Amino acid sequence: MPYIAVTALSHVGLIREHNEDSVVVGPWTLCGTVTENPQTLVFPLGSPLVVAVADGLGGQPAGEVASALVVRQLASLGPAIDSESAIRDALDVCNHSVYAAADGHPDLVTMGTTVAGAVVLADSLLAFNVGDSKVFEAGRVGLRQVSVDDSPPPALGRRTTSAVTQTLGGNSVFSAVTAHVNAFPLAAGDRYLVCTDGLTDPVPDDELDMLLRVHDDGRAAFELWKAAIEAGGPDNITLALVRIGE
Repeated sequence: MPYIAVTALSHVGLIREHNEDSVVVGPWTLCGTVTENPQTLVFPLGSPLVVAVADGLGGQPAGEVASALVVRQLASLGPAIDSESAIRDALDVCNHSVYAAADGHPDLVTMGTTVAGAVVLADSLLAFNVGDSKVFEAGRVGLRQVSVDDSPPPALGRRTTSAVTQTLGGNSVFSAVTAHVNAFPLAAGDRYLVCTDGLTDPVPDDELDMLLRVHDDGRAAFELWKAAIEAGGPDNITLALVRIGE
């Protein structure tokens, strides 16, 4: 019987005081907490399964509120998200929800979050994102980013940028979003990495690729987290590894 194994981890890193990241795996959510030990959940392949991370915007209020709201909304909507249009509709609902939650609450105005994830269907995977959190295919020929960053090019001599051009919420007045959605065929052995930029900013893609080639599931998640910590852990680190098994 084909199955989906999802291993998730969320950690504050070494610099930030609070964890503003959240993660959703099917009906399970983890919001603003710390899990140094990766958690692995197994699901039958067939019904839609949503796996996503949300990274609350730093430098703006209540990022942890926005990211938690979004993953809980995705957990609720998840069983019905079975197509590209359903993903776009769900993210529109999430975006409206972030703005609605801030309405009338001055301490929440301009709160926002990125989101990136995958919907695993019976024979395909739909990768999606708004913002600069990422989805990678960890394939046999190497690591390949399948999300589309909503960020300007990094400054000359720099590998990354912290600026984002599109988020859920994040403005003082409502702003619609255009989600990036891409579909991929699915087969046993396929693996995908969903993560916030607390992993990808300090750890280069070639190191991520090497670690994913050597390790699977819980050990892979731990080694990815360890690499980000050893690189200084400058931000919250949240990741989910998706593997299709037989």
